[in-house]
Amino acid sequence: MKKEDKGLIISQIEQTLRSYNVYYLTETQGLNAEQTGAFRRKCAAKDIKMLVVKNTLLKKAFENIGIDHTQFGDALKLNTSLLLSNTGNAPAKLIKEFVGNGKVVSKPVLKAAYVEECFYVGANQLAALEAIKSKNELLGELIGLLQSPARNVISALQSGGGKLAGIVKTLSEREG
Repeated sequence: MKKEDKGLIISQIEQTLRSYNVYYLTETQGLNAEQTGAFRRKCAAKDIKMLVVKNTLLKKAFENIGIDHTQFGDALKLNTSLLLSNTGNAPAKLIKEFVGNGKVVSKPVLKAAYVEECFYVGANQLAALEAIKSKNELLGELIGLLQSPARNVISALQSGGGKLAGIVKTLSEREG
């Protein structure tokens, strides 16, 4: 490959990386064409972009956007499929769903991930990545927590209003 072709590919990878804030490096070698196609379709349905890239070009693209690729350890060796998302746990959930119990397919395997400016290295990190809450999930929980006290006050006022009216009525009947 010519040097200018490599430069063009690296800039395309950089541009793609800048469009996402979550990067998963996976091993998909061993999947047949049908399985790979099925995985790509599931990625597209979950708004996850899948790229197969040369490790040397990916390393250079990471360097150019300011990510220390050495933190990935040995993950940037052998074949690498890159899963890109803007939701931290979406690729982890997809991998777990696709592999299922491992009887049909055992790939993709998580090699490493970069989520929320943290590095996760090794397949054993999949459960931790899956547990990361997305921005929308966190906002939903926060809104629920903020609404709870307000609901309690409104409920107390509504139920207390009936009690208060009863007390006023009882007192007015006593005076009369």
